[in-house]
Amino acid sequence: MRVCIIGAGSSGIAACQVLQARGIEFDCYEVGSQVGGNWRYLNDNGMSSSYRSLHINTSRQIMEYASFPMSDEYATYPNHVQIARYFDSFVDHFGFRNRIQFGTTVTSAVRVDNGWEVTVQRRGSSDTETHGYDAVMVANGHHWDARLPEPAFPGSDTFTGTQLHSHDYKDFVGFEGKRVLVLGIGNSACDIAVETSKVSARTFLAMRRGAHVVPKYLFGIPTDHLTTSPLARSPFVWMKRLGLSTVLRLSRGNITKYGLPKPDHHVLAAHPTISDDILTRLGHGDITVKPNIDRLDGDKVHFTDGSVELIDTIVYCTGYKITFPFLDTAVIDSVDNEISLFHRVIDPDNPGLYFIGLVQPLGAIMPLAEAQSEWVADLLEGSAALPSVREMQDEIAAYHRTLRKRYVRSKRHTIQVDFLEHQAELKKARAHGRRLARASA
Repeated sequence: MRVCIIGAGSSGIAACQVLQARGIEFDCYEVGSQVGGNWRYLNDNGMSSSYRSLHINTSRQIMEYASFPMSDEYATYPNHVQIARYFDSFVDHFGFRNRIQFGTTVTSAVRVDNGWEVTVQRRGSSDTETHGYDAVMVANGHHWDARLPEPAFPGSDTFTGTQLHSHDYKDFVGFEGKRVLVLGIGNSACDIAVETSKVSARTFLAMRRGAHVVPKYLFGIPTDHLTTSPLARSPFVWMKRLGLSTVLRLSRGNITKYGLPKPDHHVLAAHPTISDDILTRLGHGDITVKPNIDRLDGDKVHFTDGSVELIDTIVYCTGYKITFPFLDTAVIDSVDNEISLFHRVIDPDNPGLYFIGLVQPLGAIMPLAEAQSEWVADLLEGSAALPSVREMQDEIAAYHRTLRKRYVRSKRHTIQVDFLEHQAELKKARAHGRRLARASA
């Protein structure tokens, strides 16, 4: 058994550690020259969306790998430098850095009768190499291929200022004295609006819909610790919503008092916006809220409420496309970010193809990627088996029905999972897989 792991970000190195511990041979290919992926600021793989002031939005206790806890010397919400250092320590502690081939791009992965043929290209070389593998674990991330508004706003080509995606925002340098418009109400949008508002002439925050802003601390406790509380273990979404909305009203008050529009959806019906600072900056008048953009005209931005502002720079915080440039669309098609995977990991139509960390959790990805890798390792070593393709397709269909029922319809909510529920789901899948393997032995 030999496995190809694509990517050495937080999910890829989790897969490496699990396979090494199980004695399964693997090659890991990484475009950049270091591990860490999105968390490596100014990563030379060109894919990192980190900005200089970035801190994690999940506490270190929730984010850490089960096999390698973070140091207690770290703050509750460490910055990207500390997280990158943690990933380096993880790799060196388990001793598999020499198993990662840095500066190497996977250009294609093709299914063949006896496994997969993976073609790679080394940095600085025009030559390619093709290697055979029994399986491929895809861990290339889903926050690197920027998605701009589609279609573009009318007049975008006439705008005389600067337009960029949050993926390309690194720090506030160049925003001093500018009139800045940030489009979006997600975590990056709030972080960037807060930061630019400290140096800009004016900062506007525009959005299509309102959001439930969740602070990083509630009553002195990291908010995401609620994801492991008895309330979070309730099987009823309505009970979780009631509990969180009650706590938010008590601790934060009415969101509209800060100038934000009333959300048109329940708590937990959209990925949460986590920020301690945005409400303070709004309350101080340092950020002005606007509705969605209607059109652009020279140096003017027209909004859907009829108002107009002179703008120098627009930052589009409009999310990312889920992209696999090394896979043919006949293998997997991610149109509108829709992905059909059994328990968010396995492609029923392509044996030996696994996806690690391709989830957007209410919680952290890293421990989930670790748990997903353990399940895949079961399958690779033969201690577990998969159910029929029909059963897997039924589970996928049920998952998509649940998403449509619970979440706001958006390209952002196609791979959502709850942290505890997905952990339990993977645990059950592993147990069921072991039973199937024993029955067929």
